[in-house]
Amino acid sequence: MDLNGDQIASLTYLLLFGAVIGGWLLVSNRRSLGRMAQQAAIWVFIFLGAIVAVGLWSDVRDTVLPRQSVMQDGAEVVVPMAPDGHYYLTLDLNGVPVRFVVDTGASEIVLSAADAARIGIDPASMVFSGRAYTANGMVQTAPVRIERMALGAVVDEGVRAVVNQGELDESLLGMSYLRRFDRLEISGGQLVLER
Repeated sequence: MDLNGDQIASLTYLLLFGAVIGGWLLVSNRRSLGRMAQQAAIWVFIFLGAIVAVGLWSDVRDTVLPRQSVMQDGAEVVVPMAPDGHYYLTLDLNGVPVRFVVDTGASEIVLSAADAARIGIDPASMVFSGRAYTANGMVQTAPVRIERMALGAVVDEGVRAVVNQGELDESLLGMSYLRRFDRLEISGGQLVLER
């Protein structure tokens, strides 16, 4: 298992924290070492249980937390708020699932370069002639057209978007797409889109 820098720092912190607790227990209970060993064993099991719970959370999170649901007849999409406070939607672009951050502050659909390549847009054919102003400053953008964009029963063809030349972790679903819905509501920890 390869650990990244944050995981190594967290592990180091937990080990130091465990050493401090162990040292305190040893010093405060040096007269009753049998009882101290029993308490130490209990704390070790609690500590190991916490590590297992944290390690497994990313695996069980997707089954415990609700996901986006699409009502086919009324073309209603209900999306729960993610733990980080954002709303995420997975749309089918040219037959490829792409995860978007719903961004009401973005005026357009903004694809990362990686997502653009995944849906079949040739990076060599892009002309970065546009500009966008982001929280990180100005970035160059290239206009593109998405042949087919589907969110459940809601299908759009020939949708205009831009590809961001800068660093973009996830694609953004901006207002040019969100305005296509008759109803956009954020309430009670849910995003509701209805067409």
